[in-house]
Amino acid sequence: MDLEHLVPHQFLAAPDVPVLAGVPRPRARFHVEVADAAAETAYRRVRREVFVAEQQLFDLDDHDEADDDPRRRVLVARTPDGTVVGGVRLAPCAEPDVGWWRGSRLVVAAGARTLGGVGTALVRAACAHAEDLGALRFEATVQAANAVLFRRLGWERVRDVEVQGTPHVLVRYPVDRPQRLADATKSALAGLLAEFVETPMGFRGDDGSPVPGTDVVAACDAILPSLVDRDPRWAGWCAVLVNVNDLAAMGAEPVGLLDALAAPTREHAAEIVAGLRAASQAWGVPVLGGHTQLGVPAALSVTALGRSDHPVPAGGGRAGHDLSLTADLEGHWRPGYAGSQWDSTSWRRAGDLRAMGSFVARTAPAAAKDVSMAGLVGTAGMLAEASGVAAEIDVAAVPRPAGTTVGDWFTCFPGFGMLTADTPGRAPAPAGPATTRTIGRLRPGPSGVSLRWPDGEVTPVIRGTVTGMGTA
Repeated sequence: MDLEHLVPHQFLAAPDVPVLAGVPRPRARFHVEVADAAAETAYRRVRREVFVAEQQLFDLDDHDEADDDPRRRVLVARTPDGTVVGGVRLAPCAEPDVGWWRGSRLVVAAGARTLGGVGTALVRAACAHAEDLGALRFEATVQAANAVLFRRLGWERVRDVEVQGTPHVLVRYPVDRPQRLADATKSALAGLLAEFVETPMGFRGDDGSPVPGTDVVAACDAILPSLVDRDPRWAGWCAVLVNVNDLAAMGAEPVGLLDALAAPTREHAAEIVAGLRAASQAWGVPVLGGHTQLGVPAALSVTALGRSDHPVPAGGGRAGHDLSLTADLEGHWRPGYAGSQWDSTSWRRAGDLRAMGSFVARTAPAAAKDVSMAGLVGTAGMLAEASGVAAEIDVAAVPRPAGTTVGDWFTCFPGFGMLTADTPGRAPAPAGPATTRTIGRLRPGPSGVSLRWPDGEVTPVIRGTVTGMGTA
Protein backbone atom coordinates (compact mmCIF):
# COMPACT_ATOMS: atom_id res chain seq x y z
CA MET A 1 0.00 0.00 0.00
CA ASP A 2 1.34 3.42 -0.95
CA LEU A 3 0.94 5.32 2.30
CA GLU A 4 1.72 8.66 0.68
CA HIS A 5 -1.77 8.64 -0.75
CA LEU A 6 -3.22 8.50 2.76
CA VAL A 7 -2.07 12.04 3.54
CA PRO A 8 -5.13 14.30 3.06
CA HIS A 9 -4.86 17.27 0.72
CA GLN A 10 -5.02 19.79 3.55
CA PHE A 11 -1.58 18.64 4.65
CA LEU A 12 -0.02 19.79 1.36
CA ALA A 13 1.64 23.18 0.93
CA ALA A 14 0.35 25.63 -1.66
CA PRO A 15 2.42 25.69 -4.88
CA ASP A 16 4.99 28.40 -5.46
CA VAL A 17 5.44 27.63 -9.19
CA PRO A 18 2.92 29.11 -11.64
CA VAL A 19 0.91 26.63 -13.70
CA LEU A 20 -0.20 27.59 -17.22
CA ALA A 21 -3.41 25.58 -17.32
CA GLY A 22 -5.57 23.39 -15.14
CA VAL A 23 -5.57 23.07 -11.37
CA PRO A 24 -2.21 23.81 -9.73
CA ARG A 25 -0.50 20.74 -8.36
CA PRO A 26 0.46 21.37 -4.73
CA ARG A 27 3.86 20.46 -3.35
CA ALA A 28 3.76 18.12 -0.38
CA ARG A 29 5.06 19.47 2.93
CA PHE A 30 5.68 15.88 4.03
CA HIS A 31 4.74 12.34 3.18
CA VAL A 32 4.30 9.14 5.19
CA GLU A 33 6.15 5.91 4.37
CA VAL A 34 7.26 2.64 5.89
CA ALA A 35 10.64 3.22 7.52
CA ASP A 36 13.83 1.58 6.34
CA ALA A 37 16.68 1.00 8.81
CA ALA A 38 18.09 4.51 8.46
CA ALA A 39 14.69 6.15 8.84
CA GLU A 40 13.92 4.05 11.92
CA THR A 41 17.20 5.20 13.49
CA ALA A 42 16.20 8.80 12.82
CA TYR A 43 12.73 8.13 14.25
CA ARG A 44 14.22 6.77 17.49
CA ARG A 45 16.38 9.87 17.73
CA VAL A 46 13.25 12.06 17.51
CA ARG A 47 11.63 9.89 20.19
CA ARG A 48 14.52 10.48 22.58
CA GLU A 49 14.47 14.21 21.91
CA VAL A 50 10.75 14.44 22.69
CA PHE A 51 10.01 11.74 25.29
CA VAL A 52 13.30 11.90 27.23
CA ALA A 53 14.71 15.43 26.84
CA GLU A 54 11.56 17.50 26.24
CA GLN A 55 8.79 15.69 28.15
CA GLN A 56 11.01 13.81 30.62
CA LEU A 57 8.74 10.75 30.54
CA PHE A 58 11.82 8.50 30.65
CA ASP A 59 15.17 8.96 32.37
CA LEU A 60 17.62 7.87 29.69
CA ASP A 61 15.86 6.04 26.87
CA ASP A 62 12.32 5.10 25.84
CA HIS A 63 13.38 1.75 24.34
CA ASP A 64 11.06 -1.15 25.22
CA GLU A 65 10.31 -4.75 24.16
CA ALA A 66 8.28 -3.68 21.13
CA ASP A 67 11.47 -2.20 19.65
CA ASP A 68 12.99 -5.69 19.78
CA ASP A 69 10.04 -7.43 18.10
CA PRO A 70 11.06 -8.31 14.51
CA ARG A 71 7.38 -8.11 13.47
CA ARG A 72 7.13 -4.39 14.32
CA ARG A 73 6.48 -1.79 11.65
CA VAL A 74 7.48 1.86 11.84
CA LEU A 75 5.90 4.59 9.74
CA VAL A 76 7.71 7.91 9.42
CA ALA A 77 6.84 11.36 8.14
CA ARG A 78 9.51 12.88 5.88
CA THR A 79 9.85 16.36 4.47
CA PRO A 80 10.79 16.76 0.76
CA ASP A 81 14.50 16.91 1.67
CA GLY A 82 14.26 13.49 3.36
CA THR A 83 14.31 14.67 6.99
CA VAL A 84 12.34 12.42 9.36
CA VAL A 85 10.06 14.74 11.35
CA GLY A 86 7.85 12.19 13.08
CA GLY A 87 6.79 8.60 13.27
CA VAL A 88 4.67 5.93 14.86
CA ARG A 89 5.32 2.29 15.75
CA LEU A 90 3.00 -0.71 15.25
CA ALA A 91 3.52 -4.14 16.83
CA PRO A 92 1.40 -7.27 17.43
CA CYS A 93 0.33 -7.93 21.00
CA ALA A 94 0.51 -11.72 20.98
CA GLU A 95 2.68 -14.58 19.78
CA PRO A 96 1.61 -15.90 17.37
CA ASP A 97 -0.07 -12.90 15.82
CA VAL A 98 -3.85 -13.15 16.27
CA GLY A 99 -4.79 -9.88 14.61
CA TRP A 100 -4.39 -7.73 17.75
CA TRP A 101 -2.01 -4.83 17.14
CA ARG A 102 -1.02 -1.78 19.10
CA GLY A 103 0.18 1.61 17.93
CA SER A 104 2.69 3.40 20.13
CA ARG A 105 5.44 6.00 20.35
CA LEU A 106 3.63 8.49 18.12
CA VAL A 107 5.93 11.49 17.96
CA VAL A 108 6.38 14.74 16.02
CA ALA A 109 9.67 16.63 16.22
CA ALA A 110 9.41 20.01 17.93
CA GLY A 111 10.56 21.88 14.83
CA ALA A 112 7.94 20.18 12.63
CA ARG A 113 4.84 21.03 14.60
CA THR A 114 4.30 24.18 12.58
CA LEU A 115 3.91 22.07 9.42
CA GLY A 116 0.43 21.13 10.60
CA GLY A 117 -1.16 17.70 10.42
CA VAL A 118 1.90 15.48 10.85
CA GLY A 119 0.46 13.62 13.85
CA THR A 120 -2.96 13.28 12.21
CA ALA A 121 -1.45 11.89 9.01
CA LEU A 122 0.63 9.37 10.97
CA VAL A 123 -2.40 8.16 12.92
CA ARG A 124 -4.48 7.76 9.77
CA ALA A 125 -1.66 5.94 8.01
CA ALA A 126 -1.18 3.65 11.01
CA CYS A 127 -4.87 2.67 10.97
CA ALA A 128 -4.71 1.78 7.27
CA HIS A 129 -1.43 -0.07 7.70
CA ALA A 130 -2.70 -2.07 10.68
CA GLU A 131 -5.66 -3.26 8.63
CA ASP A 132 -3.30 -4.11 5.77
CA LEU A 133 -1.33 -6.26 8.24
CA GLY A 134 -4.49 -8.19 9.10
CA ALA A 135 -5.43 -6.51 12.37
CA LEU A 136 -9.02 -6.74 13.56
CA ARG A 137 -8.20 -5.03 16.84
CA PHE A 138 -6.00 -1.93 16.90
CA GLU A 139 -5.34 0.07 20.06
CA ALA A 140 -3.08 2.73 21.47
CA THR A 141 -2.32 4.19 24.88
CA VAL A 142 -2.12 7.96 24.43
CA GLN A 143 -1.42 10.86 26.72
CA ALA A 144 -4.65 12.27 28.10
CA ALA A 145 -4.04 15.60 26.39
CA ASN A 146 -3.96 13.86 22.99
CA ALA A 147 -7.15 11.84 23.45
CA VAL A 148 -9.21 14.53 21.72
CA LEU A 149 -7.19 14.07 18.51
CA PHE A 150 -7.96 10.37 18.45
CA ARG A 151 -11.61 10.97 19.19
CA ARG A 152 -11.80 13.34 16.22
CA LEU A 153 -10.27 10.60 14.05
CA GLY A 154 -12.95 8.09 15.04
CA TRP A 155 -11.16 6.19 17.82
CA GLU A 156 -13.18 4.96 20.82
CA ARG A 157 -12.19 5.63 24.41
CA VAL A 158 -11.80 2.36 26.36
CA ARG A 159 -10.49 3.39 29.80
CA ASP A 160 -8.08 5.62 31.67
CA VAL A 161 -4.63 4.22 32.45
CA GLU A 162 -1.36 5.54 33.88
CA VAL A 163 2.01 5.26 32.13
CA GLN A 164 5.27 6.42 33.72
CA GLY A 165 3.24 8.29 36.34
CA THR A 166 1.41 10.29 33.64
CA PRO A 167 -2.35 10.10 32.85
CA HIS A 168 -3.04 8.20 29.63
CA VAL A 169 -6.11 6.86 27.86
CA LEU A 170 -6.48 3.48 26.17
CA VAL A 171 -8.19 4.08 22.83
CA ARG A 172 -9.34 1.59 20.18
CA TYR A 173 -9.81 2.11 16.47
CA PRO A 174 -13.03 0.47 15.21
CA VAL A 175 -11.65 -1.83 12.51
CA ASP A 176 -14.74 -2.52 10.38
CA ARG A 177 -13.39 -4.80 7.64
CA PRO A 178 -15.80 -7.72 8.38
CA GLN A 179 -18.72 -5.31 8.74
CA ARG A 180 -17.94 -3.65 5.40
CA LEU A 181 -17.78 -7.04 3.69
CA ALA A 182 -21.06 -8.20 5.23
CA ASP A 183 -22.77 -4.94 4.29
CA ALA A 184 -21.48 -5.08 0.71
CA THR A 185 -22.47 -8.70 0.08
CA LYS A 186 -25.56 -9.38 2.20
CA SER A 187 -27.27 -6.31 3.66
CA ALA A 188 -29.62 -5.75 0.69
CA LEU A 189 -31.12 -9.24 0.76
CA ALA A 190 -34.11 -8.62 3.02
CA GLY A 191 -35.25 -5.58 1.08
CA LEU A 192 -34.96 -7.38 -2.23
CA LEU A 193 -36.38 -10.79 -1.29
CA ALA A 194 -38.77 -10.35 1.64
CA GLU A 195 -41.91 -10.10 -0.52
CA PHE A 196 -40.69 -12.45 -3.23
CA VAL A 197 -39.01 -15.63 -1.96
CA GLU A 198 -41.23 -18.24 -0.27
CA THR A 199 -38.65 -20.20 1.70
CA PRO A 200 -39.94 -23.28 3.56
CA MET A 201 -40.45 -22.70 7.27
CA GLY A 202 -37.22 -23.02 9.25
CA PHE A 203 -34.87 -22.55 6.29
CA ARG A 204 -34.89 -18.78 5.79
CA GLY A 205 -31.27 -17.69 5.45
CA ASP A 206 -29.99 -20.95 3.98
CA ASP A 207 -28.08 -20.94 0.69
CA GLY A 208 -30.14 -23.91 -0.50
CA SER A 209 -33.76 -24.82 -0.02
CA PRO A 210 -35.73 -28.04 0.44
CA VAL A 211 -38.28 -28.52 -2.34
CA PRO A 212 -41.65 -28.87 -0.57
CA GLY A 213 -43.15 -32.33 -0.68
CA THR A 214 -39.91 -34.04 -1.73
CA ASP A 215 -36.51 -35.02 -0.39
CA VAL A 216 -34.86 -32.73 -2.98
CA VAL A 217 -32.64 -29.84 -1.90
CA ALA A 218 -31.86 -27.17 -4.52
CA ALA A 219 -29.18 -24.50 -4.57
CA CYS A 220 -28.20 -21.87 -7.11
CA ASP A 221 -25.15 -19.60 -7.32
CA ALA A 222 -23.84 -17.13 -9.88
CA ILE A 223 -20.17 -16.35 -10.32
CA LEU A 224 -18.96 -12.75 -10.39
CA PRO A 225 -18.87 -11.65 -14.05
CA SER A 226 -15.39 -10.17 -13.56
CA LEU A 227 -14.09 -13.61 -12.53
CA VAL A 228 -15.80 -15.31 -15.49
CA ASP A 229 -14.23 -12.75 -17.77
CA ARG A 230 -10.69 -12.86 -16.33
CA ASP A 231 -10.30 -16.51 -15.33
CA PRO A 232 -13.01 -18.55 -17.10
CA ARG A 233 -11.66 -22.02 -16.28
CA TRP A 234 -11.39 -21.19 -12.57
CA ALA A 235 -14.87 -19.63 -12.73
CA GLY A 236 -16.24 -22.92 -14.06
CA TRP A 237 -14.56 -24.82 -11.23
CA CYS A 238 -15.87 -22.38 -8.61
CA ALA A 239 -19.43 -22.57 -9.97
CA VAL A 240 -19.48 -26.26 -9.06
CA LEU A 241 -17.56 -25.74 -5.81
CA VAL A 242 -19.88 -23.14 -4.31
CA ASN A 243 -23.03 -25.06 -5.21
CA VAL A 244 -21.70 -28.36 -3.87
CA ASN A 245 -20.74 -26.50 -0.67
CA ASP A 246 -24.28 -25.12 -0.38
CA LEU A 247 -25.72 -28.62 -0.58
CA ALA A 248 -23.06 -29.98 1.78
CA ALA A 249 -23.97 -27.37 4.40
CA MET A 250 -27.52 -28.74 4.42
CA GLY A 251 -26.35 -32.34 4.65
CA ALA A 252 -27.58 -33.10 1.13
CA GLU A 253 -25.93 -35.55 -1.26
CA PRO A 254 -25.48 -33.85 -4.66
CA VAL A 255 -27.09 -35.65 -7.62
CA GLY A 256 -26.86 -33.23 -10.54
CA LEU A 257 -26.10 -29.76 -11.88
CA LEU A 258 -27.65 -27.38 -14.41
CA ASP A 259 -25.58 -24.57 -15.86
CA ALA A 260 -26.37 -21.31 -17.63
CA LEU A 261 -23.32 -19.78 -19.26
CA ALA A 262 -22.70 -16.88 -21.57
CA ALA A 263 -19.48 -15.89 -23.31
CA PRO A 264 -18.30 -13.46 -25.98
CA THR A 265 -16.66 -16.23 -28.04
CA ARG A 266 -16.72 -19.99 -28.47
CA GLU A 267 -13.16 -20.16 -27.14
CA HIS A 268 -14.11 -18.33 -23.96
CA ALA A 269 -17.09 -20.62 -23.46
CA ALA A 270 -14.84 -23.65 -23.96
CA GLU A 271 -12.64 -22.50 -21.06
CA ILE A 272 -15.67 -22.15 -18.79
CA VAL A 273 -16.88 -25.60 -19.81
CA ALA A 274 -13.42 -27.08 -19.13
CA GLY A 275 -13.60 -25.80 -15.55
CA LEU A 276 -17.16 -27.09 -15.13
CA ARG A 277 -16.19 -30.49 -16.51
CA ALA A 278 -13.13 -30.85 -14.29
CA ALA A 279 -15.08 -29.98 -11.14
CA SER A 280 -18.04 -32.15 -12.13
CA GLN A 281 -15.71 -35.11 -12.48
CA ALA A 282 -13.81 -34.33 -9.27
CA TRP A 283 -16.96 -34.29 -7.12
CA GLY A 284 -18.69 -37.00 -9.14
CA VAL A 285 -21.74 -34.82 -9.84
CA PRO A 286 -23.01 -34.86 -13.45
CA VAL A 287 -24.06 -31.79 -15.41
CA LEU A 288 -27.58 -32.71 -16.52
CA GLY A 289 -28.15 -29.82 -18.91
CA GLY A 290 -28.48 -26.07 -19.06
CA HIS A 291 -28.28 -23.12 -21.43
CA THR A 292 -25.44 -21.59 -23.46
CA GLN A 293 -25.32 -18.22 -25.22
CA LEU A 294 -22.46 -16.78 -27.30
CA GLY A 295 -21.64 -13.29 -28.51
CA VAL A 296 -22.59 -11.65 -25.20
CA PRO A 297 -20.69 -10.58 -22.04
CA ALA A 298 -19.35 -13.46 -19.93
CA ALA A 299 -21.68 -14.79 -17.22
CA LEU A 300 -22.15 -18.08 -15.38
CA SER A 301 -24.63 -19.53 -12.91
CA VAL A 302 -25.20 -23.11 -11.77
CA THR A 303 -28.12 -24.82 -10.08
CA ALA A 304 -27.36 -27.88 -7.96
CA LEU A 305 -29.82 -30.59 -6.96
CA GLY A 306 -29.28 -32.86 -3.97
CA ARG A 307 -31.20 -35.22 -1.70
CA SER A 308 -31.64 -35.35 2.06
CA ASP A 309 -34.35 -36.80 4.28
CA HIS A 310 -33.32 -34.46 7.10
CA PRO A 311 -31.75 -31.25 5.74
CA VAL A 312 -29.71 -29.28 8.27
CA PRO A 313 -30.82 -25.63 8.63
CA ALA A 314 -28.62 -22.61 9.24
CA GLY A 315 -31.17 -21.44 11.80
CA GLY A 316 -30.99 -24.46 14.13
CA GLY A 317 -28.50 -22.94 16.56
CA ARG A 318 -29.43 -22.14 20.14
CA ALA A 319 -27.84 -20.10 22.92
CA GLY A 320 -25.25 -22.27 24.62
CA HIS A 321 -24.31 -24.21 21.51
CA ASP A 322 -20.66 -24.51 20.55
CA LEU A 323 -19.71 -22.85 17.27
CA SER A 324 -17.21 -24.89 15.25
CA LEU A 325 -15.27 -24.38 12.04
CA THR A 326 -14.32 -27.21 9.70
CA ALA A 327 -11.90 -25.96 7.04
CA ASP A 328 -9.29 -27.27 4.64
CA LEU A 329 -6.15 -25.37 5.65
CA GLU A 330 -3.90 -26.70 2.91
CA GLY A 331 -3.57 -24.76 -0.32
CA HIS A 332 -2.66 -21.24 -1.36
CA TRP A 333 -4.11 -17.90 -2.33
CA ARG A 334 -5.50 -18.00 -5.84
CA PRO A 335 -3.17 -15.95 -8.11
CA GLY A 336 -4.68 -12.51 -8.53
CA TYR A 337 -6.92 -12.95 -5.46
CA ALA A 338 -4.46 -12.92 -2.55
CA GLY A 339 -6.29 -12.27 0.70
CA SER A 340 -9.73 -12.99 -0.74
CA GLN A 341 -9.82 -16.47 -2.38
CA TRP A 342 -8.11 -19.48 -0.81
CA ASP A 343 -7.71 -22.42 -3.20
CA SER A 344 -7.83 -25.67 -1.22
CA THR A 345 -9.77 -27.72 -3.77
CA SER A 346 -8.37 -27.55 -7.32
CA TRP A 347 -5.62 -30.07 -6.55
CA ARG A 348 -7.52 -32.36 -4.14
CA ARG A 349 -8.31 -35.99 -4.94
CA ALA A 350 -11.95 -36.86 -5.51
CA GLY A 351 -12.13 -38.97 -2.34
CA ASP A 352 -10.96 -36.06 -0.19
CA LEU A 353 -13.45 -33.66 -1.78
CA ARG A 354 -16.31 -36.07 -1.17
CA ALA A 355 -15.23 -36.76 2.41
CA MET A 356 -15.37 -33.06 3.17
CA GLY A 357 -18.64 -32.65 1.28
CA SER A 358 -20.37 -35.34 3.34
CA PHE A 359 -19.11 -34.04 6.68
CA VAL A 360 -22.32 -32.24 7.70
CA ALA A 361 -24.54 -35.15 6.67
CA ARG A 362 -22.48 -37.55 8.79
CA THR A 363 -22.24 -35.16 11.76
CA ALA A 364 -25.89 -34.00 11.69
CA PRO A 365 -25.30 -30.82 13.77
CA ALA A 366 -28.11 -28.59 14.95
CA ALA A 367 -27.11 -25.88 12.44
CA ALA A 368 -24.65 -25.49 9.60
CA LYS A 369 -23.66 -22.90 7.03
CA ASP A 370 -20.80 -22.84 4.53
CA VAL A 371 -18.35 -19.94 4.67
CA SER A 372 -18.79 -17.98 1.47
CA MET A 373 -18.86 -14.39 0.22
CA ALA A 374 -19.34 -12.78 3.63
CA GLY A 375 -16.28 -14.55 5.07
CA LEU A 376 -16.02 -16.42 8.36
CA VAL A 377 -17.29 -13.54 10.51
CA GLY A 378 -20.14 -12.56 8.21
CA THR A 379 -21.22 -16.19 7.82
CA ALA A 380 -21.23 -16.59 11.61
CA GLY A 381 -23.44 -13.52 11.71
CA MET A 382 -25.88 -15.09 9.24
CA LEU A 383 -26.05 -18.35 11.19
CA ALA A 384 -26.64 -16.40 14.39
CA GLU A 385 -29.28 -14.22 12.74
CA ALA A 386 -31.20 -17.21 11.38
CA SER A 387 -30.97 -18.85 14.84
CA GLY A 388 -32.16 -15.78 16.73
CA VAL A 389 -28.99 -15.50 18.82
CA ALA A 390 -25.59 -13.77 18.86
CA ALA A 391 -22.23 -15.36 18.07
CA GLU A 392 -18.92 -15.01 19.89
CA ILE A 393 -15.69 -16.16 18.23
CA ASP A 394 -12.54 -16.93 20.21
CA VAL A 395 -9.96 -15.45 17.85
CA ALA A 396 -7.04 -17.56 19.07
CA ALA A 397 -9.05 -20.79 18.63
CA VAL A 398 -9.71 -20.34 14.91
CA PRO A 399 -7.53 -22.67 12.79
CA ARG A 400 -5.95 -20.92 9.82
CA PRO A 401 -3.28 -21.67 7.24
CA ALA A 402 0.31 -20.75 8.05
CA GLY A 403 1.26 -17.37 6.65
CA THR A 404 -2.26 -15.97 6.44
CA THR A 405 -3.31 -12.97 8.52
CA VAL A 406 -6.36 -13.02 10.75
CA GLY A 407 -7.92 -10.18 8.79
CA ASP A 408 -7.58 -12.03 5.49
CA TRP A 409 -8.66 -15.45 6.79
CA PHE A 410 -11.69 -14.07 8.63
CA THR A 411 -12.95 -12.28 5.50
CA CYS A 412 -11.94 -14.54 2.60
CA PHE A 413 -13.65 -17.33 0.67
CA PRO A 414 -11.79 -20.35 2.14
CA GLY A 415 -12.48 -22.97 -0.54
CA PHE A 416 -14.02 -25.43 1.90
CA GLY A 417 -15.20 -24.01 5.20
CA MET A 418 -18.22 -25.08 7.26
CA LEU A 419 -19.58 -23.43 10.37
CA THR A 420 -21.63 -25.72 12.59
CA ALA A 421 -23.47 -25.20 15.87
CA ASP A 422 -24.28 -28.00 18.26
CA THR A 423 -24.49 -29.15 21.87
CA PRO A 424 -21.16 -28.72 23.70
CA GLY A 425 -19.02 -31.85 23.76
CA ARG A 426 -20.70 -33.57 20.81
CA ALA A 427 -17.95 -35.05 18.63
CA PRO A 428 -18.02 -34.24 14.90
CA ALA A 429 -17.54 -36.84 12.19
CA PRO A 430 -14.16 -37.06 10.43
CA ALA A 431 -13.87 -34.53 7.60
CA GLY A 432 -11.11 -36.01 5.45
CA PRO A 433 -8.23 -33.54 5.14
CA ALA A 434 -10.21 -30.72 6.76
CA THR A 435 -9.58 -29.57 10.34
CA THR A 436 -12.42 -29.13 12.86
CA ARG A 437 -12.10 -26.85 15.90
CA THR A 438 -14.55 -25.33 18.35
CA ILE A 439 -14.07 -21.60 17.79
CA GLY A 440 -16.69 -20.00 19.98
CA ARG A 441 -20.26 -20.18 21.14
CA LEU A 442 -23.75 -18.88 20.52
CA ARG A 443 -24.99 -16.39 23.10
CA PRO A 444 -28.43 -15.09 24.08
CA GLY A 445 -29.25 -11.70 22.72
CA PRO A 446 -29.83 -9.83 19.50
CA SER A 447 -27.99 -10.83 16.34
CA GLY A 448 -24.37 -9.88 15.87
CA VAL A 449 -20.85 -11.23 16.21
CA SER A 450 -18.20 -10.42 18.81
CA LEU A 451 -14.55 -11.44 18.99
CA ARG A 452 -12.99 -12.72 22.21
CA TRP A 453 -9.27 -11.98 22.58
CA PRO A 454 -6.48 -13.67 24.56
CA ASP A 455 -6.62 -10.98 27.26
CA GLY A 456 -10.34 -11.59 27.86
CA GLU A 457 -11.54 -8.47 26.02
CA VAL A 458 -14.61 -8.90 23.83
CA THR A 459 -15.07 -6.53 20.90
CA PRO A 460 -18.11 -6.26 18.59
CA VAL A 461 -17.32 -6.88 14.93
CA ILE A 462 -20.75 -7.35 13.33
CA ARG A 463 -23.36 -5.09 14.85
CA GLY A 464 -26.90 -6.38 14.35
CA THR A 465 -28.22 -8.54 11.55
CA VAL A 466 -26.31 -9.35 8.36
CA THR A 467 -29.15 -9.91 5.88
CA GLY A 468 -32.08 -8.37 7.75
CA MET A 469 -34.14 -11.49 6.97
CA GLY A 470 -34.33 -12.37 10.66
CA THR A 471 -34.93 -15.65 12.46
CA ALA A 472 -35.62 -18.71 10.31
